[in-house]
Amino acid sequence: MDSKLADATAPIFTEDPYSNEHLVDPYALFERMREVGPVLKIQEHGVLAVTRFDECKEVLDDYRTFISGAGAGPKNLHHEPSWRAQGIMESDPPIHTQMRQAMAGVISPRGVRSLRAGFEEYASKLVDELLARGEFDLIKDMAEVFPLRAFGDAVGIPRDGRAENLLALGAANFSTFGPDTPLAREHFAAGAGTNDWAMANTARERLSPGSLGAQIWDYADRGEITTSQAALLVRAMLSAGLDTTIFSLGSTLLTLVRHPAQYAKVHENPKLVKFAIDEAFRFESPFQSFYRTTSQATEIGGVAVPEDTKVAIFVGAANRDERRWGPTAHEYDITRPAGGHLAFGMGIHQCVGQPLSRLEMDVLITELANQVKSIELTAEPEQFMHTTLRGWKSIPVKVTAA
Repeated sequence: MDSKLADATAPIFTEDPYSNEHLVDPYALFERMREVGPVLKIQEHGVLAVTRFDECKEVLDDYRTFISGAGAGPKNLHHEPSWRAQGIMESDPPIHTQMRQAMAGVISPRGVRSLRAGFEEYASKLVDELLARGEFDLIKDMAEVFPLRAFGDAVGIPRDGRAENLLALGAANFSTFGPDTPLAREHFAAGAGTNDWAMANTARERLSPGSLGAQIWDYADRGEITTSQAALLVRAMLSAGLDTTIFSLGSTLLTLVRHPAQYAKVHENPKLVKFAIDEAFRFESPFQSFYRTTSQATEIGGVAVPEDTKVAIFVGAANRDERRWGPTAHEYDITRPAGGHLAFGMGIHQCVGQPLSRLEMDVLITELANQVKSIELTAEPEQFMHTTLRGWKSIPVKVTAA
């Protein structure tokens, strides 16, 4: 990176958005970052960053200039090896195009609809069990349990080992989407060996016949993708339907608990669940930041950016930008038209698995809204500390039946 050019044009930001203090509550910091300018340089890590909505969207839309193949983290995979085989999130056309077409073919509207009945059956059973208990943990007993069982079965991977491997794998993988900090190293070390487990269990012979994972392998049989790409796509599907869904579920549930008037609206009219989910994606983005790399010299917001430069995209900040969302950007309001948020990315790299995540969340929260009149915390939630993801380890609650 030509640091002289970047230093000459991008204002320096001296606070560290990846410090534990700011990871706990990033939003005041994000506001300060947005006020610095359209592009800033984070002094602690020596990287450029965008935090305003328009600039984040511009970077995400322009996949030719801001590429993914050099990695979704600050490490440049064009110059350094990746810790594992690069999947759909860290590829560019034409490879990305082939993989995305296969994934989109399996996660079609018809394919997603076919999963609803099974998801609803399990959601009803799970909520019945938890309602009978009266007190439980929204994360450990619901947000983790439901995707691991319902979606894991839909993908077709074996049940044994899911919880022990997939949760740690997700945290390890996404720890590489941010800088090399002690917290990131802790998650990466905890995930040792989990990628091997996942890759072994995404093999054709380990998947249930007719499952989503098996359908991905059908594309390899037809020669539309390679066998190695098939395994990587099944792994990516697990990420879309499990890792980020767990964080999204937890954040949405906690946000509704902390905004009882909003939950009351959802309880009164469960058709509002879809809007509550979208607003929660905006309000508490499960991905707070990730990176792109410039393929050529360019500019963002009038700031010169050299070729082969890493740019951090803080979607968690963009989704609270008053320039886009108005003076109530820091409020949770399920009547807000929040569909334009950046929580799933934008452009050709917009998360192809988002229909799966939305279906899981819609089914489970709708069942909860139908059966539960009110939800109250019984203790302070415990945050899941991570450099890239925002989520929770524990949310103890008590519920009142409808």
